[in-house]
Amino acid sequence: MNVELVLRSTRVITPEGTRAASVAVAGGKIVAVDAYDAEVPDGARLEDFGDDTLLPGLVDTHVHVNDPGRTEWEGFWTATRAAAAGGITTLVDMPLNSLPPTTTVDNLRTKQDVARAKAHIDVGFWGGALPDNVKDLKPLHDAGVYGFKCFLSPSGVDEFPELNQDQLTASMAEIAGFGGLLIVHAEDPHELDAAPHKSGPKYADYLQTRPRISEDTAIEGLIAVAKRLGARVHVLHLSSSDALPLIAAAKREGVRLTVETCPHYLTLTAEEVPDGASEFKCCPPIREADNQDLLWEALADGTIDCVVTDHSPSTADLKTDDFATAWGGISGLQLSLPAVWTEARKRGHSLEDVVRWMSTRTAHLVGLDQKGAIEAGRDADFAVLAPDETFTVDPAELQHRNRVTAYAGKTLSGVVKSTWLRGERILHGGEFSEPAGRLLERNN
Repeated sequence: MNVELVLRSTRVITPEGTRAASVAVAGGKIVAVDAYDAEVPDGARLEDFGDDTLLPGLVDTHVHVNDPGRTEWEGFWTATRAAAAGGITTLVDMPLNSLPPTTTVDNLRTKQDVARAKAHIDVGFWGGALPDNVKDLKPLHDAGVYGFKCFLSPSGVDEFPELNQDQLTASMAEIAGFGGLLIVHAEDPHELDAAPHKSGPKYADYLQTRPRISEDTAIEGLIAVAKRLGARVHVLHLSSSDALPLIAAAKREGVRLTVETCPHYLTLTAEEVPDGASEFKCCPPIREADNQDLLWEALADGTIDCVVTDHSPSTADLKTDDFATAWGGISGLQLSLPAVWTEARKRGHSLEDVVRWMSTRTAHLVGLDQKGAIEAGRDADFAVLAPDETFTVDPAELQHRNRVTAYAGKTLSGVVKSTWLRGERILHGGEFSEPAGRLLERNN
């Protein structure tokens, strides 16, 4: 196949490290990573990015698009534009808070039909594990979902109830039987019930209602069931550093366990949350600075595998000043890369580390072998980043449908200059191409 495009930069992040290189593209695939000064083949177009960094497009495996059914909260058109603006070229959509939830094959097809014409980037789907849908799990797996999400405590929406321990075991056994992946919102309902029940605008009061022990207890129980069944499980949005020793021990024992955390846990702290500022509310919550330090250490040593947004927007009116009743969710698609990079570089981490956490490992989590790295044979998905340029977050410039953000007014490092999907530029200079994303299925 003739090379159609060559992308050149003095800083290309490859699996072997960062180097000056020319990346040759044909048919939407990377066909070679050549020397920086390699001759451009006849007929190929050259794009030279100078000293801006060429990195693989990010893969975000934890996004609530809410489409169809709650499109006033978000939608595939706005979510995928926000993702592209943040250097994300693939997302995997959570099975809630859409209506219907992705808990049957028919519901999956409904969601795919809605997404097909709106996706600016590639989109895959998680299925949901509910108390009454064990019979639907294998058909959903065969239909191409990347795994199954469940809650161990109330989800916040009535149509997606949590699993008790017997139901968790039944769903996990079914999923393990066909080699699937169970991803878990791990907060223990009994510990939440035992915690102080406080309302009002004080963040310190809200933090007491979602104690670390609720995560720790849920994760301990999850590990025990996974170990007994030999199941593959993934802990979503880890916030409590107190669970890290449990996780590290389970991994040493060979439990098939992976763990994610989120930009807001790595970059924001409880101490800085103003009272009444529910744009900072999420479940589990943003915790203290000392907790954050330990999350970073766990990322560095591999106890935590990856970083994803848990983009969970709502309309602005649901973000009231009462932390007890405000919607819990942070919108992070567009800002996740600069937010993480800003804090990572302060802590001595490289952009290669960020790529590993936010692209390579997330792609591996869901088996997207064609994503997550700049090497021959992979999809030609890229972000071009000016890592040393800074900007101040202006909510009016966000692509999310509801421009509510916990990062308003913050100065971040790393400006996404352009985003590429299968060798086509989908974002440049703030201008988007027409939707070119594909709907991905695990089987393909």
